[in-house]
Amino acid sequence: MNYHQESYTGKITRKVNKKLRIVDVAAGRQKADLVLKNASYVNVFTNEICQGDIAVAEGLIVGMGAYSGEVEYDLSGKIVLPGFIDAHIHLESSLVSPKEFAKAVLPHGTTTVITDPHEIANVMGTDGIEYMLQATADLPVDVRFMLPSCVPATPLDESGAILDYRSIDSFYDHPRVQGLAEMMNYVGAINADPNVIEKIVAAQAHHKKIDGHAPGITGNDLNAYIAAGVYSDHECSTLEDAIAKIERGQFIMIREGTAARNLEALLPLLTPQYADRCMFCCDDKHPSDLLEKGHIDYQVKEAIAHGVDPILAIKVACHHAARYYLLNNRGAIAPGYLADFVIIDNFRDFRIEKVFKRGELMVEDGVVADFPAPEVDPYLVKKAHDTFHVAHLTAQDFQDPRPRGVIGLVPGEIASRDMGYAERIDTEKDILKIAVIERHKNTRHIGIGYLQGYGLKTGAVATSISHDSHNIIVVGTSEEEMALAANRVVENRGGIVVTADGTVTAELVLAIAGIMSDDTLENVNRDLEAAKAVAISQGVNPGIDPFMTLSFMALPVIPTLRLTTRGIIDVNTQQYI
Repeated sequence: MNYHQESYTGKITRKVNKKLRIVDVAAGRQKADLVLKNASYVNVFTNEICQGDIAVAEGLIVGMGAYSGEVEYDLSGKIVLPGFIDAHIHLESSLVSPKEFAKAVLPHGTTTVITDPHEIANVMGTDGIEYMLQATADLPVDVRFMLPSCVPATPLDESGAILDYRSIDSFYDHPRVQGLAEMMNYVGAINADPNVIEKIVAAQAHHKKIDGHAPGITGNDLNAYIAAGVYSDHECSTLEDAIAKIERGQFIMIREGTAARNLEALLPLLTPQYADRCMFCCDDKHPSDLLEKGHIDYQVKEAIAHGVDPILAIKVACHHAARYYLLNNRGAIAPGYLADFVIIDNFRDFRIEKVFKRGELMVEDGVVADFPAPEVDPYLVKKAHDTFHVAHLTAQDFQDPRPRGVIGLVPGEIASRDMGYAERIDTEKDILKIAVIERHKNTRHIGIGYLQGYGLKTGAVATSISHDSHNIIVVGTSEEEMALAANRVVENRGGIVVTADGTVTAELVLAIAGIMSDDTLENVNRDLEAAKAVAISQGVNPGIDPFMTLSFMALPVIPTLRLTTRGIIDVNTQQYI
């Protein structure tokens, strides 16, 4: 892959001409492209609100003071903020294409995101990374990448690819790649697994960041994990965990997503003592959250509402992530920085009125300006829509008379409990059959177990969103319903299916790698919420998300029991039971 097609001489000439104009505009010898007149803006360097005109040329801020421009906006009485940065997200979790994601977050002031494409990489390998790089090129939200570190999450999982450090090494040359994504295999890092250490050393050889994922580790284990070369963590759910990691030099990403919400617990970090080591991220955001709550702006508003200094909250939302990832031209309003602006009415109401990206008005009163979808190589498009290799399933494929482990759901959490063994479905005791079907290579591997706490009384629920390998996971009140739901997922080339009485009662099609939709965010949200309502009407516990909860039952890095394509494992011992 050659990411440097322009000649060196041509690049220098172009940049020199651009810089000459920037200097002329900054000096007042030429008119600016854009001027935000009479602006009150957050100065992240002096921690105050400053006043003056903000001049823009060639997509960059060139000066603050008194300027005239080809286009001018009078912002008297408004506050100008730097564009927000999401420090860690999986774009695939929005269930829509990158263009639709950008349309969703721009009105919330997000102008840069750091994504880990490990969801699609688990399905398509390096082709999945390349697909996302192309699908995010030149969007009005800058999408920067951290390369997946754990594909699959553990050796016990069966994904569509196995990526070692050699597989991803060439991607470090891409100008939008910042480093190595969350090192979920913290057990491997702590125990000096050579395969894990190789990935960390390779990233460091490219002078890149390495992000972490280490919930609850302490003492010498934490020391070993950080000493291995991991610089950050987004899995802190308690203040004590976060402070222990800050004390050892890590940066903390305060997460408020759909599956995991840690903002309230970590709000005490947003003080002068700790905030310099903090950033905001969402990790995973479903359509309903993006549409109803917002994105990074939601975290800023919540922090301010809980008494956090507004300027400090803004710095955590943009400047700190920019510094951490060495994105030295964003996260501030100053000469030479990208002209990424969020215009709000005031800190109390925090209504976003306008959003500028590189000096272009992209959002006004919630309406997003139109922009094209990036072109993706037809080969990659075709491959992304052909990721299911599964033979037709029958009820017999899910029948097994032997006792199997019972995974017990914990209300409000994605952790689980060991509930012993079961031999059959018993809806009166809320014991359902659950299966994970390998779908990448037609191995016909099907792991079978039982699930308690889900609540389904009739039919079945199946989904191809099954973290992180994204095989098909299905739970049901009968083997016949399970086969029907799983086969329908395959027919749709991915998605979510609910069945009852031998018919499909609800579905959401996710034809891009089985994890994203070609449809709009609004339509995906409509179908997703309708499917949730149907699942709950069929008995699913209303206190859980029918599909997100199910999807995490196949992730073998979260205690206690999980189900893979080869059976139920005890996560703590990494042994099958």
